Amino acid sequence: MTEPTSEDKKFTTFSEFYPFYLSEHSNQTSRRLHFVGTSIALVLLVTAVVTRNPMLILWALLQGYAFAWVGHYFFEHNRPATFKYPLYSFAGDWRMWADILTGKIKF
Repeated sequence: MTEPTSEDKKFTTFSEFYPFYLSEHSNQTSRRLHFVGTSIALVLLVTAVVTRNPMLILWALLQGYAFAWVGHYFFEHNRPATFKYPLYSFAGDWRMWADILTGKIKF
C-alpha cells in the first residue's frame, strides 16, 4: 500500500495545512503576486468599511484571487488549494501575507 500524497491527505487543522499551503507557493513570483493581490484586497476592504460601499468587498475578493490564480497558473503550475480547502486557503493567504510582511518568508 502506498503512502497518501499531500493532495490525498485530509487536513483537519490549519497547523497541519499551512506547510502544505507553503509548498504550493514555492515560486517567488507567485508569492509576490499573492502578496500584491492580498494587499490590494486589504485596501479595498478598508475602503469598503470607510465608504460604506459593500460592492468593494466583491472587488476585494476578485482582486485577491485574480493575482493568486495567475501565480498558480503561470508560475506554480498547480491548482490553487482554494478549490479543495477554501477556508484554510483563505487563512493561508493572510498568514503568508503576514509572514512576508514580517520577513519570515522571503519576498
